[in-house]
Amino acid sequence: MILEMKVPSPGESITEVEIAEWLVQDGDYVEKDQAIAEVDSDKATLELPAEVSGTITLKAEEGDAVEVGAVVCLIDTSATKPEGDASTPVAADAPKPVAATPVTTTTNDTYATGTASPAAKKILAEKGIDATTISGTGKDGRITKDDAVKAVPSMGQKVDVEGRGVTRSKLSMLRRKVAERLVSAKNETAMLTTFNEVDMSPIFELRNHYKETFKDKHGVGLGFMSFFTLAVVRALKLFPAVNSMIDGKEMISYDFCDISIAVSGPKGLMVPVIRNAEHLTFRGVESEVKRLAIRARDGQITVDEMTGGTFTISNGGVFGSMLSTPIINPPQSGILGMHNIIERPVAVDGKVEIRPMMYVALSYDHRIIDGKESVGFLVAVKEALENPQEFLMDNDVMNALEL
Repeated sequence: MILEMKVPSPGESITEVEIAEWLVQDGDYVEKDQAIAEVDSDKATLELPAEVSGTITLKAEEGDAVEVGAVVCLIDTSATKPEGDASTPVAADAPKPVAATPVTTTTNDTYATGTASPAAKKILAEKGIDATTISGTGKDGRITKDDAVKAVPSMGQKVDVEGRGVTRSKLSMLRRKVAERLVSAKNETAMLTTFNEVDMSPIFELRNHYKETFKDKHGVGLGFMSFFTLAVVRALKLFPAVNSMIDGKEMISYDFCDISIAVSGPKGLMVPVIRNAEHLTFRGVESEVKRLAIRARDGQITVDEMTGGTFTISNGGVFGSMLSTPIINPPQSGILGMHNIIERPVAVDGKVEIRPMMYVALSYDHRIIDGKESVGFLVAVKEALENPQEFLMDNDVMNALEL
């Protein structure tokens, strides 16, 4: 029996995926649940497991965009597993096979040799490249779409000079989607940015005094993110327009705070969401940040964990950024940018003192957030960070940190 394997839906609102890499070759025997391909959606990279055992016939090439529900391969379940198949597990202490005398074979040219696939032919035509100048890596020498994408047009007489290599690599669907969303945010929102600075001394003092006890009891560190997240939650309650978004001719406001945290993952920028942050304590925020960061780092983050945020916090300071204008994460209307902490001379009660200072930036959609609200929001964040015991801990540090 021939089974048609179709692309499953990776998540709500995703209509197509891209074949990032085939993990098997055409004609291979595959086992049920064996990973046969990696597919990119606009939110994450997922593995595609074989639904049954049998011989596989590939119906899509690497780099092809295929719709959810489309057939990407066929599996012949009537095929028997070849003896000595490489997929059969071998014990570590099993005797090694005796090397056989190599047999020289020749690969005969076929009608496919040097022939470009339809997608490759279109790309080569756009680049003005003759297909006869390309060596195909597909079956029987066929020129694949990937070959065409990597092909570089001639730029005149070649010069044999070391250190002038050119590398061309295709953007993943996730990276392309991020690019589209960023351009969309710039083009479709009235984005402005307001700035302020925060004296981090009070937070430094609290962390220095309680971080060891906090970590010993809760198993997570007392970082800056919990202070910023809770300061943002407080400010969102004071200025609910910042916790809103536009849907056509309507403005949607939320009475909950799902805070997106921008993190750098192996596949690029990822933005997992801390759900209902308004109900979390310092311990709760730090535990959730750690959990999501580990999942993003290990490539285990799911689509559901990265969608539905109402406001975003981005920390460029971990990379050394002193000041930036973060781009709104649509359809949200606001994003807070954190930056690095630098000791600077500041005026305190008429005297110059050296304090650990951080610039903060709020980018916002001016279509629904006025200047008064945006500035007020950022001042509220600054106020809470510079006096966390009063505004974030209700003047009871031990209880707030659950010590």
